[in-house]
Amino acid sequence: MARLLLLPACLGDTDPALVLPESYLSRMQHLRAFFVEDLRSARRFLRKIGYKVPFEEVLLMELNEHTRAFCLEEVLRQQGISEEKLLSADMGVLSEAGLPCVADPGSLAVEWAHRKGVQVVPFSGPSSLFMALMASGLNGQSFCFHGYLPATGMERAARIREIESASLKKNQTQLFIETPYRSQAMFESLLATCRPSTRLCVASDITLPDEMIRTMPVSEWKKHPVSIQKKNTVFLLLA
Repeated sequence: MARLLLLPACLGDTDPALVLPESYLSRMQHLRAFFVEDLRSARRFLRKIGYKVPFEEVLLMELNEHTRAFCLEEVLRQQGISEEKLLSADMGVLSEAGLPCVADPGSLAVEWAHRKGVQVVPFSGPSSLFMALMASGLNGQSFCFHGYLPATGMERAARIREIESASLKKNQTQLFIETPYRSQAMFESLLATCRPSTRLCVASDITLPDEMIRTMPVSEWKKHPVSIQKKNTVFLLLA
């Protein structure tokens, strides 16, 4: 019976051998079918880890924000892929960055695999969310991930106040992310909105050469602001 392997990717332009297990890299060489978020970046990553199979012999199926609302059977029909053929050999879910299915649309393939009785095999690898939580010094026993917060100023500020209140009430670390080109705006909104005593962790470019993970009260951040524009950043707060 086929298995569905959940395959992490690097968090940026770093050597895969530094952050991905050797056993994982060797298993990748035997796969001929992958669910991916973006075809071009998936091909680039596969070549970077030494995947040598010609791509004309590989089935790459897109799962992204345009397909996640559909059941996988419908996605396969749209892409002209035989479900019977797909189930004849092991296949992989390849994340765009970090772990598959965590802030990632790959869960659609995993849900399908469980319905078909396919064994799901997760592999270890880098996760910006959990690595940030590990390194933050904030509460790792109780935490909540919110994905992206609203992009506009007033809505964003209201949402920040809401999750800060939840953190204070539950003693719970709150995690969220932002697109790199809005990271600086999010940082500035947090400083303008949060209580001075709220502890804020800014974790940028994890596993990359210019990695920064720093936790301080908001009052201290105001004295020592940083520039994180265009950096992949995870924000964590504990009120």
